[in-house]
Amino acid sequence: MKPASAADTLTAAQRVVIKIGSALIAEDGVARQTWLDQLAADIAERRAAGQEIILVSSGAIALGRNQLGPDRPRKLDEKQAAAALGQPLLMAAMATAFAPHQLTVAQALLTLEDTENRRRWLNARATLETLLKAGAIPVINENDSVATDEIRYGDNDRLAARVAQMISADALVLLSDVDGLYTADPRQDASAEHIADLSELTPDHDVMAGDINQNADLGSGGMVTKLAAARIAQSAGCTTIITLGSRERPLNELLGGARATSIRSTLTPDKAREIWLQGHLTPEGAVFIDDGAAKALIEGASLLPVGIARIEGQFLRGAAVAIKKQTGETIAKGITAYSSEDAARIAGLQSDQVEQELGYRGRPALVHRNDLVLER
Repeated sequence: MKPASAADTLTAAQRVVIKIGSALIAEDGVARQTWLDQLAADIAERRAAGQEIILVSSGAIALGRNQLGPDRPRKLDEKQAAAALGQPLLMAAMATAFAPHQLTVAQALLTLEDTENRRRWLNARATLETLLKAGAIPVINENDSVATDEIRYGDNDRLAARVAQMISADALVLLSDVDGLYTADPRQDASAEHIADLSELTPDHDVMAGDINQNADLGSGGMVTKLAAARIAQSAGCTTIITLGSRERPLNELLGGARATSIRSTLTPDKAREIWLQGHLTPEGAVFIDDGAAKALIEGASLLPVGIARIEGQFLRGAAVAIKKQTGETIAKGITAYSSEDAARIAGLQSDQVEQELGYRGRPALVHRNDLVLER
């Protein structure tokens, strides 16, 4: 069976993360507004087709650096200052591009800890899900104004892959300055051959990627980082598409058959999440539930407070917990949206009673079905 083309993958995706590099966003410290306007038109068409779109955009440092003087910022504090100056300019350019399509953009700045720490991961995912539900276009960037070298991604390719993993995206589109992976750098080797489709990445592909890099004056990523991002996406059930971003209508061109490299995942996002949950969650406590809740979980529902009989152990929000019948049989495990203390307080309560008991409006579910895996 012939693998799906990049165009077919993009068309079929329900949720898409698109990563844009600095060289596409800025030129000589000024936003490339015409190109952004065209990308916004592409995204508006994807939205009209029923797709959810999340942007991961570099460019804050590139837009803000000229305001620090003629020299390129090199020290960490200079880069952080440039990011602080440039981030409002980036969002202003994005807002201008999407305004004609009546689409609202929303800024979300993430650090490495936001995707590695379970509690912060839950918060970030909930925020992005809420923005998508409200019809906004989240525009995500690494929080360069506060992140240090020790706690940062360093390139937005891997950040985009982590975002795709976080929100269970079907496709990750990396808009690059080359139209995919070649057997060698096509700008240096005329015999280099384009690779259109991959289902497995090997060390040989990393060698092929070599030093194929973005504009050395702006970007921090390259083809090697794109392959690293693709590996993260693959593990999350997400297919990565690497294509040339400098085209006037990059998504339309892609849908029309423009050259690209697809790095496919053999998993669906749901299956990938289930595998991850099975292998990575070590319970820190237990939640005992009644028979009605157990039946609901088996049928695919979330665990609501009303079905909780009692809590065992001490744990914080974002911890892994075992979910047990009152007989002691473990039927599932998952990530809890409440600490053990708060979970005990709301055990047995209807959802509309939770806020009154806790004094704040918490999540509807103690363990959402997306953060839960049944024991086989």
